[in-house]
Amino acid sequence: MPASPAASDPTSAPLRVAFAGKSDVAGTALRIETPWLAGEATEEIFPVAVSAGDKEGIRLFRSGGLLVGCLSEPFVPTDLSARSESLYRRILSATRGLHICRIWNYLPQINSRLDGLEHYQAFCQGRSLAFERVLGDEFQPRLPAASAVGAGGDRIDAVFVASEKVPQHFENPQQIPAYLYPPEHGPRSPSFSRATAVHDGRAAWVFISGTAAIKGHQTVAPGELEPQLDCTLDNLRLIGRSTGLGNTLGAGRVARRHFKVYLRHAADLAATQARLRRELLAPGDRVTYLHAEICRETLVVEIEATICTDE
Repeated sequence: MPASPAASDPTSAPLRVAFAGKSDVAGTALRIETPWLAGEATEEIFPVAVSAGDKEGIRLFRSGGLLVGCLSEPFVPTDLSARSESLYRRILSATRGLHICRIWNYLPQINSRLDGLEHYQAFCQGRSLAFERVLGDEFQPRLPAASAVGAGGDRIDAVFVASEKVPQHFENPQQIPAYLYPPEHGPRSPSFSRATAVHDGRAAWVFISGTAAIKGHQTVAPGELEPQLDCTLDNLRLIGRSTGLGNTLGAGRVARRHFKVYLRHAADLAATQARLRRELLAPGDRVTYLHAEICRETLVVEIEATICTDE
């Protein structure tokens, strides 16, 4: 069901994800309808990938010891929970016998509401039900790193990573685990861990979830860029310590660092770039800035990271 064709060349090549505004990029596995603002024109976390066919309507790729999948589900606001559950049931079916390490979700109109329920909350409901119905009542310890941000278009897009190796999941000591959020955040809590690490036999990977200005379960400085950047960078340092990467997220001692920065307001781009150059980014880092609604209307910035150390 993916809406964008993969490269026709069956040989090994980088696995590329492109974004709105960069439709001229050739050889993409999936095009996400989230507008590109600056930085890398495509996301190429996996520099070597080989097509592994299709399953459950999912385009699959092998990259080292990892299985990567790209899929879409029609976006139907009146049936969003069921559509989200269907998407996740397909992911869980395609990865049966493996361990999911990371999922990226792109959801149209993520902050809109229908019958009092925010689209993100309906999405979380379907996602949680899928995990519970496939993995059982005690599914929370198996939840991978994840993110969910806004997108245009008429489909829910997802990209996932799974491994034969058992991953390790991590939480931020100053945040309540998302899967334990109180009911004020929706009928079902968000289903993800703050970070996941895995050795795939060739490399060590740390996937850090979309990280924003949340302490406990509450938003810090609603709608304010600079204090939210303060809090987000602090949360990145904290999860870096939890994973063993340290305050600098392995800067200068790992092979590759990829960041995606989501901004609710495009006008915040210059200030955010300047701040991250000073306090987060290092030479050789790859970063993409996107214009996106974030899962809470009060959040204006979110940052995620994928960090790889070759072995």
